[in-house]
Amino acid sequence: MILASRPSPANERSRQAIVLAGGFGTRLRSVVADVPKPMAPVGGRPFLSYILDDLEGHGFSTVVLAVSWRREAIIDSFGDKYGTLKLRYSIESAPLGTGGAIRQAFALVDDDSAFVLNGDTFQRLPYEAMHRLLLREASDAVVAVRNVSETSRYGAVELQQSRICNFRSEGAKGRGLINAGAYLIQRRLIEDDALPESFSFERELLGLSVRTKILTACPVDGDFIDIGVPEDYARAQIEVPRWREEARQ
Repeated sequence: MILASRPSPANERSRQAIVLAGGFGTRLRSVVADVPKPMAPVGGRPFLSYILDDLEGHGFSTVVLAVSWRREAIIDSFGDKYGTLKLRYSIESAPLGTGGAIRQAFALVDDDSAFVLNGDTFQRLPYEAMHRLLLREASDAVVAVRNVSETSRYGAVELQQSRICNFRSEGAKGRGLINAGAYLIQRRLIEDDALPESFSFERELLGLSVRTKILTACPVDGDFIDIGVPEDYARAQIEVPRWREEARQ
């Protein structure tokens, strides 16, 4: 179910994002209970507010929040506006996986492309560079990739120049590039009629598209944290508010 009808196309292209905010937060239950991961308190504020602050600061106009479990906590807290951002809600009445959630949320996007972010991850992204790559390479998707000392938690990305040629499964060890979980994708990639109703964007779409679609890598570095495990959630209490203050100076 989608809350609100699809808006009319804008006269000018605007920067829009989809934030996946429907996670159950299973691994965080020991420290944060009964709220979706994006609503986990960090520095006295919902974690999601830091993501929205960053998007607002980069000139985004509209954010579609893909929500599911305990969605009322998000909708009641943020409503239909956050600062200068218009907020729209794509509601999963049944689990759709990351792929199904993105496809449904695209019904509330005005443009033919949109940035897609995870609601449990904060990172600095080169939005302009990702958009230039999308146009220059005629990409179906631009994937943010990050160089890390240990890829085993995430799985590794293999490149041929700037084009992604393989996503290795979790368990690959050592230094390498990982999928940082942020994308700029074309509508045509996600609205393929052959896709099932519920599917994984990472495994069942990106992983199977490396030979048939143009997937371009955009290296990113700098601030990054995923609050999916208690240790990183504890680190976020210090790091994320500091990053926000630095960005405001």
